[in-house]
Amino acid sequence: MRDYEFRTNSQFLRPHFSGAVRALIIINIAVFFIQLLFRGEINSMFGLVPLLVVKKYYIWQLFTYMFLHGGFFHLFFNMFVLWMFGSELESIWGRNEFLKYYFITGIGAGIVYVIAKHNSIIPTIGASGAIYGLLLAFGLTFPNRYVYLYFFLPIKAKFLVLIFGVIEFIAAFSGSRDNIAHIAHLGGLLVGFLYLRFLKGKARRWRRLIFVEKKEKDIDVEIDDTDFEDKVNDVLRKLSKVGLNGLTPYEKNILEEARKKYKGSK
Repeated sequence: MRDYEFRTNSQFLRPHFSGAVRALIIINIAVFFIQLLFRGEINSMFGLVPLLVVKKYYIWQLFTYMFLHGGFFHLFFNMFVLWMFGSELESIWGRNEFLKYYFITGIGAGIVYVIAKHNSIIPTIGASGAIYGLLLAFGLTFPNRYVYLYFFLPIKAKFLVLIFGVIEFIAAFSGSRDNIAHIAHLGGLLVGFLYLRFLKGKARRWRRLIFVEKKEKDIDVEIDDTDFEDKVNDVLRKLSKVGLNGLTPYEKNILEEARKKYKGSK
């Protein structure tokens, strides 16, 4: 991925260093240092080797390959994009939904790559499949948000996704030998689109039905105290962007619980 940042209303936006994003970055950095010690063995066993997945059933590689990287800049740019775009998405979706989407796109990209390269014995590593999935989600969620390529060239997020998609498509089917898994990148975009288009919407409708039933039965929302403040902060960030009417019944109940909790603590 290329380095970029974005801003709104002439103010640079500094995304909140959210919990799931922070944990993923720390894990990726820790694994990278382990790679420096055991590069060959680590990449062969935990990188994505399509032939081993198909013939030897090394299914775990569909998950573990996302935490390995081919060098410092490979790691840096992936983690930079994860922070810039992932933090924004996590603040809106919540930690669990964000992590689910991240791993669905990352594993999905790996599956697409294995199908396309089922006879390959070359390990593929990197979180780029999931990163491209995040880029797609950001472009669909904030299509008119300006992104500054190279900190200079402004472009709307929806056009950025389109440009990257075209570049990856051309590179994937042009016989490019740049040692980049372009098909995995396309897989992340494809799986992300299918999930957001067909699955996430259904899950949202199901949750709305549950919330309506809870409201009718006057059932209180149970909130775990261990992450109560994180939930409140996430809702407040969303509230500042979409207003009270844009919150779900569950999020409104979180605010009400917070009001009661903090009022009672005075």
